[in-house]
Amino acid sequence: MQNNVAVIAVDGPGGAGKGELCLRLSKKYGFAILDSGAIYRVLAYAALKKGIALDAEKELSSLAANLNLSFKEVNNAVAVILDGEDVSSFIRTEETGGAASKVAVLPEVRAALLQRQRDFAVAPGLIADGRDMGTVVFPDATAKIFLDASAEERARRRVSQLESRGVKADYDKILKEIADRDFRDRNRATAPLKPADDALVLDSTTLSIQEVVDTAVKFIESKLGR
Repeated sequence: MQNNVAVIAVDGPGGAGKGELCLRLSKKYGFAILDSGAIYRVLAYAALKKGIALDAEKELSSLAANLNLSFKEVNNAVAVILDGEDVSSFIRTEETGGAASKVAVLPEVRAALLQRQRDFAVAPGLIADGRDMGTVVFPDATAKIFLDASAEERARRRVSQLESRGVKADYDKILKEIADRDFRDRNRATAPLKPADDALVLDSTTLSIQEVVDTAVKFIESKLGR
C-alpha cells in the first residue's frame, strides 16, 4: 500500500493479457490505471522522434524527467496522453516496443521514472500495469499479480490483434521479437522481470479473460479483506 492508497500491481510479459485485466479491474474498483510499459514506450517514441540514441543514458534520463504523461479510458481502452495528444497508436508498434525494452535496462532512466510512477498512486486506488510494479515500484502493494503466458500464445494473440486491424503479420518474426524481448527483460541487471515473492502467479495461456479476471478478483478481495 502506497501512502495508505490501495495499489494492485499486475506484472508480466507483453501479450499475457495485463492490459485487459487491468482495465476490467479499474472499472470494478473505480481505481486509476498506470500503464508503466507505456511510459517506457512514450520515452522511446520521443527519443526516436528527437534522434536520441537508445543508449544515451544522460539524454534519455533528462527526456524522461520532462515527459508530460497521463492515462484515460477511451473506447474501452487505456489511452496514453503525451503533452495533451493521444499517442496510443504511435507507441504500440513493434519498433517502439523493442526500443522501450532497450531504454528500460538503463539504471538512470529507471531512476528518473521511478518517482513519476509512484506519484500515480492517489485515492481511491491504483491498478499498476507493468513488469516491476510489485518488485520495485510498489513493493508494498496491497495485492500483486504476475500474469504470464507462453511466448507462442502471446505471438498468436499479437498476430490476431494485428490482422483484426487489417495489418499483415508474420508469426515467426513476432515470435522471435517476443522471445528476444523476454530474454532482455528477464535477464537485465536492473529490475529483471520476475514475480514478486508474494504475488499470485497466473498463466493465461489456456484461460479466457473472464477466468483470469475471476481468479484475480478472488485474490484481490482476500487482500482487501472483503
